[in-house]
Amino acid sequence: MRLEFAPYLLKFKEPGGTSRGVMTEKPTFLIKVYEEENPLHFGIGEAAVFPGLSPEADGNYVWKLTELMANVAIGKPTDLSRHSSIQFGLEQAFLDFAGGCRGIYYPSGFTHGEADIEINGLVWMGDFDRMIERIEEKIASGFHCIKLKIGAIDWRKELEMISFIRKRFSERELMIRVDANGGFSMDEALPRLKSLADMGVHSIEQPIKAGNPELMAFLCDVSPLPIALDEELIGKATTQEKMQLLDIIKPAYIILKPALSGGFSGGEEWIELARDRGIGWWITSALESNVGLNAIAQWTAKIGASGPQGLGTGGVFTDNFLTPIRLEGDRLKYRRHEKFDYTQFKDLRWHS
Repeated sequence: MRLEFAPYLLKFKEPGGTSRGVMTEKPTFLIKVYEEENPLHFGIGEAAVFPGLSPEADGNYVWKLTELMANVAIGKPTDLSRHSSIQFGLEQAFLDFAGGCRGIYYPSGFTHGEADIEINGLVWMGDFDRMIERIEEKIASGFHCIKLKIGAIDWRKELEMISFIRKRFSERELMIRVDANGGFSMDEALPRLKSLADMGVHSIEQPIKAGNPELMAFLCDVSPLPIALDEELIGKATTQEKMQLLDIIKPAYIILKPALSGGFSGGEEWIELARDRGIGWWITSALESNVGLNAIAQWTAKIGASGPQGLGTGGVFTDNFLTPIRLEGDRLKYRRHEKFDYTQFKDLRWHS
C-alpha cells in the first residue's frame, strides 16, 4: 500500500467573518492511498487542517504527513492521536479504497438517493445590512433553521437582527442557533444569554473562550439558554480526557467536527459518551472542501443524526471539487447517478 498527499488552497467567494477574524482562504491537504501496481485506482480523503483551531497546524504538519506516508509504505502504524485532521483524512482514504474507489465511504439510504440530510443555513458575520440580506436569502431558500455567527459587530445590532427575525417567524416556524466562537467575556455572558433566551434562540455554541472548564461549567449550570460545546472539544484525544470534560462542564449539547474531534472514530466515541450522559449532539463541517464534506455527509447519515446539521459550507469556495452531493433548499442530497470524478485530482502537487 502507498500513500501520497497534496496541498490545496480553498478561496472564499466572500470573506467569512467570525469573532476570531475574517477569512479569505483556507489551506487543506488531499490524501490518496493505492496499491503500488495500480496507482490510478486510489481512495481519496481530505486532511482538513484548520489554522487557528487545529492544534497540529504548525511547522511540523507536513513532516507528520511525510512520516505517515513512509509508515504506510512499510506497514507500520502512525500515532495520529494528536493529529485529528490527518486521522480524518486517512480514515476517508482507506474507507474509499475499501469501497472500490467510488467516493462511497458509508453506503446507506443517503448514497442510494433515498434519504437526505436537513441542514442549517449558516450566516457569516458582516455588517448589519449584509447579515439581514443573508438571513432573508436563507429563509427564502427554504431553511427552517439558521445559524448566526455573532460576537463581532455591536451587540445591540445583533439583538436587533435577531428581533427582526422573530417578528416575522415564531420559534415553531424557524429555529435560530447562534455561535459566539468564544467571543463573550464572562461579565457579558449571563446577561447576553438571558437576552438570547428571551428571543427564543435554540442554543448558543461556545459563548466564552475554550480552556476555562470551571467557568463554562458555571455558565451551563445557570444559563437560561442551552449551551453547546464546540472549540472546547478540540485536543481532547483520550477517552479519559473526553469523559472528564463532559463530566465537569455538563453541556446541553456537543458539536462534532470530525476534522477536529478525532476523525470518524473519535466522533463516534464522543457520541457514545454524550449519549451515556444525556447530552445532545449534532455534526458540523470545518470548512472542508467537497471531498471532506461528502465523507462527513455520508457518515452523518450512517450514524442516524437527527435535526438540522451544519454541513452546508461547500458552496462558500470558488475553487471547490465536484462530488455527487448537492444542496437543494435546506436538504443535502446525494445524486447517485453522478460518478465521482477522480481525474480532477491528477494535476495536484502530490508528494510521494
